[in-house]
Amino acid sequence: MYKLVDINIYPIKSLGKISLQSSLAQIRGLKHDRRMMLTDERGNFLSQRKHPEMTRFTLSLVDECFLVKHHGDELFIPMNLQSKGSRQVTIWGDQLLAPEAGPHFNKWFSEHLNIECYLIFMDEHTNRSVNKKYTVNHETVSFADGFPYLIIGSASLDDLNNRADVSIPMNRFRPNMVIETDIPFVEDHLDVFNIGGAIFKRSKPCARCVITTTDQNTGKREKEPLKTLSEYRKMDNKILFGQNLICLKEGMVNIGDEVITNSNYQDN
Repeated sequence: MYKLVDINIYPIKSLGKISLQSSLAQIRGLKHDRRMMLTDERGNFLSQRKHPEMTRFTLSLVDECFLVKHHGDELFIPMNLQSKGSRQVTIWGDQLLAPEAGPHFNKWFSEHLNIECYLIFMDEHTNRSVNKKYTVNHETVSFADGFPYLIIGSASLDDLNNRADVSIPMNRFRPNMVIETDIPFVEDHLDVFNIGGAIFKRSKPCARCVITTTDQNTGKREKEPLKTLSEYRKMDNKILFGQNLICLKEGMVNIGDEVITNSNYQDN
């Protein structure tokens, strides 16, 4: 039986993770996961793909705030941000009007990234749809690339590291959930399954990009893991590692929860 061994949220897209013992799995993703993102002055989202320095921002939870640190400087961001206006933003072809956090936050991030940028967030009125090809009940997604969840099995990483010349940590792949497995790529064969009180459905393999080659502590780039993955995990010119999921039923997930196949799920 496979068990959940790691739960991660990334409150601000492309910045550091926060590891949790439990979390509420919501339709659009784990609670607080990628509900904020940084954009440039044109409203285009910023990510490590073009700005590897974004790896140097670490996050933690302090009371009802996210504490962001960068080279010794600190910024507190309330979990319940209040809108200071709205901004038209673009993320992977999706265009939406989203609330803006305000000048104080924009100034701090602009100074630390050396680029004019804006902190945007999602509230209850901000809706972004999952590609209808993969939806069951018109699911929505946060500011994640395209899907609310990414899951990876531990044996898949072990298999990669047995093939590569260097050891690649799991954080390069930025998963939301890691399950303990003894066979590589078990996650490729999941369908509908339960973890804790939530029900998930596998959508499609995750195509990997240059972010996986970016050291999440230093921002430096190298050839791995894409070099090795391209030798055995390439399909239709895409390098695949991990599986994207949607959530069919919200509920709590906890470290140690078992992954249980759900063959009885019926769309209501």
